[in-house]
Amino acid sequence: MSAVVSLKDVTFSYSGPKVLDRVSLEVQEHEFLGLVGPNAGGKSTLLKMLLGLLKPLAGEVRVLGKRPEQSCTQVGYVPQYPLFSREFPISVEQTVLMGRLGVSGLFGGYGRRDRDVARQAMVETETIDLATRQLCTLSGGQLQRVLMARALACEPQILMLDEPTANIDMRVETEIFDLLKKLNSRMTIIVVSHDVGFISGYVGRVACLNQTLVCHPTAAIDGEAIRSLYEADVKMVEHHQH
Repeated sequence: MSAVVSLKDVTFSYSGPKVLDRVSLEVQEHEFLGLVGPNAGGKSTLLKMLLGLLKPLAGEVRVLGKRPEQSCTQVGYVPQYPLFSREFPISVEQTVLMGRLGVSGLFGGYGRRDRDVARQAMVETETIDLATRQLCTLSGGQLQRVLMARALACEPQILMLDEPTANIDMRVETEIFDLLKKLNSRMTIIVVSHDVGFISGYVGRVACLNQTLVCHPTAAIDGEAIRSLYEADVKMVEHHQH
């Protein structure tokens, strides 16, 4: 099986110390990968590289067999922080429709298919009842679901999320990851998170990034202390020494 994401000896810096140092990674079709690591460890930088927003100083990046800038319309992206003001006068439906930009020809505005796809994305993320609401009226959890709907509106083969549940309570976090688990049946998912204990219950593999990268399989455990700490069934990372 060919990898849908491939990084080979990728190095990057913002004109200073290396943020990524000879990082190599392959992600297979329909894999659910968790990307964890400390702040400033390079996680968001790596996502931006996969989106074609940054270019490596050395090494090779391929997404769906092409350079990232050539495949970006097939990748849905949920940013860590909204790249627009919450006070901007735009409705939920208009926000989700933005996911169709670059996917279909928009001469003359959005077509019926664009609106159908956007509606389905809102149904799937349970935001259809919010369609006419302004973004500024939404809770943090509602906004996160809307941003997921926008990402799904491009009908992606790969969905990338950068800390999708930051500053959201545990109940909403669980609901969002349950939705991601369902979506994983038809698309590859890469999620950046600070909470390795929680995401290990959902992802198939954890990539630990701090300039360099090490991947680990997840392994089930039975620990009442861990379960009570996270208030959900979790798995812990099993570290293999080589």
